[in-house]
Amino acid sequence: MAGLHYLKHLKGIPDEQTIRGWVQNPYWQFFCGEEFFQHALPIDPSQMTRWRQRIGGAGVEKLLQATIAAGKAAGLLSESSLDKVIVDTTVQPKAVEHPTDARLYRKVHAALLRIARAEGIVLRQSYRKLMERAFRKHGGHSKAKQYGRAKRVLRSLRTMAGRVMRDVERKMSDAAFEVHKGTLILAQQILTQKRFTKGKIYSLHAPEVECIAKGKAHKPYEFGVKVSLAVTHKEGFVVGIQAFPDNPYDGHTLDGQLDQVERLTGKVPEITFVDRGYQGHGIPTERSRVLISGTRRLSYALKRHLRRRAAVEPEIGHMKNDGLLGRNFLKGMVGDAMNALLCGAGHNLRKILARARFGLYRFLLALLETTPQVRPRWLQGLQAA
Repeated sequence: MAGLHYLKHLKGIPDEQTIRGWVQNPYWQFFCGEEFFQHALPIDPSQMTRWRQRIGGAGVEKLLQATIAAGKAAGLLSESSLDKVIVDTTVQPKAVEHPTDARLYRKVHAALLRIARAEGIVLRQSYRKLMERAFRKHGGHSKAKQYGRAKRVLRSLRTMAGRVMRDVERKMSDAAFEVHKGTLILAQQILTQKRFTKGKIYSLHAPEVECIAKGKAHKPYEFGVKVSLAVTHKEGFVVGIQAFPDNPYDGHTLDGQLDQVERLTGKVPEITFVDRGYQGHGIPTERSRVLISGTRRLSYALKRHLRRRAAVEPEIGHMKNDGLLGRNFLKGMVGDAMNALLCGAGHNLRKILARARFGLYRFLLALLETTPQVRPRWLQGLQAA
């Protein structure tokens, strides 16, 4: 199971595709401990979900720690590499639609209709066709920048969803209310929240989603959870990654991130490089010297090291594009934490494999130079020419 999760995040593929690829690839089977080629599916894909739920965040953290040990064994990391780390934060987006008010009202209405059908409730009026028609009309008005008309249609969407919710609550038994209480509370909060309401709900199936602004011109707001990342200064190897719910200030995440680095590597980095968002972090110099971008009056060597702080940005980009950090499909806050840790483990494995390929390439070149008799004919012809 650990090998399957490594392969899943190494390739950035879902559970089902991982299981299908395992059957077809003998190298994947050997990586997972098989001695003979297997022709049957090893498990049902749903078992990967249940295994993640059993081991929890602490168990997944052990998988990341094992990749750090593998990096040391492969010669990619040394003890001196752990003395300098770069820490930064990013957003791990959740697998939710962009949360507009009209879309949320339609989702609330659909959830209430499912509750009514499950409990056998006969509604006074379902508003099914009227909701769909109003939703399309709202989109057309918004596209045409007719915001006054769109606002009136949005008000009618909220009214129809509220009528269905009150009708369901009146005709629902106490036992049924206890079963569907969570959905009804979220529906009530969505229908009553305003623009500046604190703790807004952006998704009915993932209420833990937060709206985070990171200052990007192409993407002003992202919907997910804030993730803190710690990589080695020289190699860009992930030595710590964790999710921080409730969108804390970047400086307040540094203490917890250094704790995780110490837990996974056994030592606290001597120097930590961060950006200007970490002003006021409160980390004492005796624990780790924190250098913020733009700091003046430093030695030439420290200035050169501080300029490399931006090297963490492409590492984050690779984890989002090559891994699964760009869209999290795991459920709940525990799923946010586990997906971030597994993405860090997959990123480390990609670095280890790149180092292995580079080592094999150098070995083959050395072999061709030292043993002319094993050179291919086309290479011998080129050398003779």
